[in-house]
Amino acid sequence: MSNIAVRTTGLGKRYRVGEYISRYRSLRDALGQAAIAPLKRARSGFRATPRETIWALRGVDLEVHTGEAVGLIGRNGAGKTTLLKILSRITEPTEGFAEISGRVGSLLEVGSGFHPELTGRENVFLNGAILGMGRAEIAHKFDDIIDFADIARFIDTPVKRYSTGMRMRLAFSVAAHLEPEILLVDEVLAVGDAEFQRKCLTKMNEVSREGRTVLFVSHNLAAVSALCSRAVLIEKGEVALDGSVEAAISHYLRSTETSSGNLSSVDRREGIGPLRFDLIRLTDGDGREGEAFPSGGPLRINLSYTSNDRGTRALIFQVFVHSLTGERVLGCSNRWAASHGRNKPGNVSCFIPRLPLVPGEYVVDIVCKRDREILDHIWSATRLTVVEGDFYGTGKLPPPSAGRVMVDH
Repeated sequence: MSNIAVRTTGLGKRYRVGEYISRYRSLRDALGQAAIAPLKRARSGFRATPRETIWALRGVDLEVHTGEAVGLIGRNGAGKTTLLKILSRITEPTEGFAEISGRVGSLLEVGSGFHPELTGRENVFLNGAILGMGRAEIAHKFDDIIDFADIARFIDTPVKRYSTGMRMRLAFSVAAHLEPEILLVDEVLAVGDAEFQRKCLTKMNEVSREGRTVLFVSHNLAAVSALCSRAVLIEKGEVALDGSVEAAISHYLRSTETSSGNLSSVDRREGIGPLRFDLIRLTDGDGREGEAFPSGGPLRINLSYTSNDRGTRALIFQVFVHSLTGERVLGCSNRWAASHGRNKPGNVSCFIPRLPLVPGEYVVDIVCKRDREILDHIWSATRLTVVEGDFYGTGKLPPPSAGRVMVDH
C-alpha cells in the first residue's frame, strides 16, 4: 500500500431501523436472555418481521496518506462516526472494504474500550495489550498517561465510578500515548473544560508532527482548521467534498446556513444547558440586517436565548470571530467590557462601533458560561462577510500581508 495509511473502496454500512445493541451486559443478564430466547422464538412463530433499513454510509472512496491529519466534518447523522467505527473494526461494513496499514488507536465514545469493572490502571494495561504492546512498554508510558489525564488519585478506582470527564481524559490519554500509527478521534473536544481541550489539540499536533496519521471528527471547525491539512465533508453517508480545509468548511457552512439565523436545530454545539441560544442576527448601527458589513463600520451581533436556569452566579457571554482557516481574529465578552445597556433577559448583544477586520469571509462562535461551566457553545453560528470600507479615513486599506485586524495608530 506504499505510503497509504487508510484506503476505503465502495464502503457502505446499512442498519435496520429499531435495532438495539446492548452496550454492556453482566453474566446474569446474558444468562437471563438465553433462558427467555426460546419463549420469544415460540411466540413469534419463527417468522422474520421485515424491518426498514437505512444506509449510514454508501459508496465511500477515501485515501489517507501516512502522516496526514484529516478532518471529517458534517451534520449529526451524516456517517462520520460510522466510518471511524468501521476503520476501528468495531463494526463491519455491509459492502465495500477498508485497508489499514498500521496499529490503530481510537477514541470514539466516552470511555469506549474500557471495562467498567476494571480500575483505571487495569484498563490502561488492557488497552495496551489489545494494541499489541508488551507490559514493559506500557509501564514505560504509564506515568505520562496518568499525568496527562490528571487522575492519579483515582487510578485504582473502577472506571464505572468515574465521571464523564474523567473517563474522557483517561481514554484520550491512553489513545494518544500508546503510540498508534493511526489515531482516530471522534468529538474529543465536546467533553471537558477549555484547558483539557487545549491539551488535546496540542497532543494531536504532536502526534501528527511525529509522522503518524490522524483522522479527527469534530463540529469545532476552528479546531479542525488548526489541526488538519485536509478535510472531508460527509453528507447523508456520502463524501460531498474532499479537499482543503477552507473549501470543505466553506461548503459545509453554506449547506447549513439559514437566512433567519435560527439556531434551534443547529447541531454544532456543546454544553450542559439549561440555557440555549435560539437566534443570531447581524445588524448595522441602525438595527438594519445586512449580508455584508464594511471595514470601519458599526456591527451589532444580537443573540436571543431561552433559559430555565435558576443559578445566582452571573452569566458570561462571549462572541469570537474566526477566519475560515480557524484563526481567531476578534473576541468580545461582558466579562471584559461594560454592558451598553441594550441587553434584557433572553437577549444579549455585542456592539462593535468600528469593525476592524479586513475584507473577507469569517465565522462567528457564540458561548455562554458560568464560571468554567459551558451552558451553550455553538461553533460557526453564522457567517460574517466583511467588505471594503474606509477604516482609517484615508480611502486606503492595508494589504493582506499586514494581517486581518486593523488598529488606529
